[in-house]
Amino acid sequence: MSKSISGFSKLSKNQKIEWIIKTYFENSDVAENIIKQYWNSNERLQQLHDEFIENTITNFYLPFGIAPNFLIDGELFVIPMAIEESSVIAAASKAAKFWLKRGGFKAEVIATVKTGQVHFTFDGDVEKLNSKFESIKGNLISEARSITQNMEARGGGIVAIDLIDKSDSIPNYFQLHASFKTKDAMGANFINSCLEQFAKTFKREVDPSLGSVEIIMSILSNYVPDCLVRAEVSCPIQELKVGESLSPQLFAEKFIRAIEIAEIEPYRAVTHNKGIMNGIDAVVLATGNDFRAIEAGAHAYAARNGRYSSLTHATVEDGIFKFWIEIPLALGTVGGLTRLHPLAKIALQMLGNPTAVELMKITAVAGLAQNFAAISSLITTGIQQGHMKMHLMNILNELEASDSEKKAMVSHFKTNVVTHNSVVEALENIRS
Repeated sequence: MSKSISGFSKLSKNQKIEWIIKTYFENSDVAENIIKQYWNSNERLQQLHDEFIENTITNFYLPFGIAPNFLIDGELFVIPMAIEESSVIAAASKAAKFWLKRGGFKAEVIATVKTGQVHFTFDGDVEKLNSKFESIKGNLISEARSITQNMEARGGGIVAIDLIDKSDSIPNYFQLHASFKTKDAMGANFINSCLEQFAKTFKREVDPSLGSVEIIMSILSNYVPDCLVRAEVSCPIQELKVGESLSPQLFAEKFIRAIEIAEIEPYRAVTHNKGIMNGIDAVVLATGNDFRAIEAGAHAYAARNGRYSSLTHATVEDGIFKFWIEIPLALGTVGGLTRLHPLAKIALQMLGNPTAVELMKITAVAGLAQNFAAISSLITTGIQQGHMKMHLMNILNELEASDSEKKAMVSHFKTNVVTHNSVVEALENIRS
């Protein structure tokens, strides 16, 4: 039965583990061994991991792999990916190899502007507030100079600050809506620091005789439709030979129809975009970026027209098949874990130590490749054939198969359909 505890954060790591094991586990030795076997033997590295978050008791590892053969704007990359799902890296690699012989991927960053808001209420004359805002806008920027000067030296900083009247939605609700460029940093701390300074200056500068200003909160937005990247592939239809079951013409037709379905059907679009994010999240995680922020922003962008829709699109024009993605990606290559986590540093070095703009391109390409592989499977062999073959090893590990049993089972399922029941049955036959 669960118990409350006071002062848990003040306990040592071993004391925390001792309390957890006594409270939640009957077999304390097994639980303790599992928790501690994931500690890093390098004490300094383990301390670094412990200090990433609060109340750390162990490390939770994800496989870290690479997808090779990505030709992006004429340059070859291996793309690092951190992910637990079977077949993601295999699918991305397959798509990369396919497009390697067809000109590779093209990518461009359309915009790099990020947004934050000061949310507040005001109960006075709106016209007077607007007039006052215009007169103090310069002060808002100048009083944040101590925060922005280093970013400005790198070519970033505050782009704009606007006063937005939202009182038609919530009585007396207004925003200071600010735009920023943060160069190679994701910029969350920079933006939030600026916003909090804006709030202080604004509240002080608006005389109470005009009306009462009450600051609600100051926070960046993870919806970044103006931090946008586009990636695409294209080739003549006759070069679109994928597998043996469909002609290039029929493949293109079915592929485009599958994309059209995801564009108009939200039930399909959610799974379609989830597949895109398999590739994107894996790169975001591997490079020490914030995959939750990327997920939230991408899905908001997918619903920007009032209906949730596909992030990818496809056409055939004049005999040329074209497939592309446009997606907001607020990524960084400095700050946060990007330079602190040793594997994140390794990942960025694999990519040639890219700028944030270059990482946006690479990450968008990974999502596009993942989606191409998924749609190609869906319209030809079906998604389960390849996925379940990749999942076979997970099932065998769950069933505690020996190395010799795994070898025999891999051979068996080269020509048989993989399901959980079929694996169990085949393994029982071998063992008997």
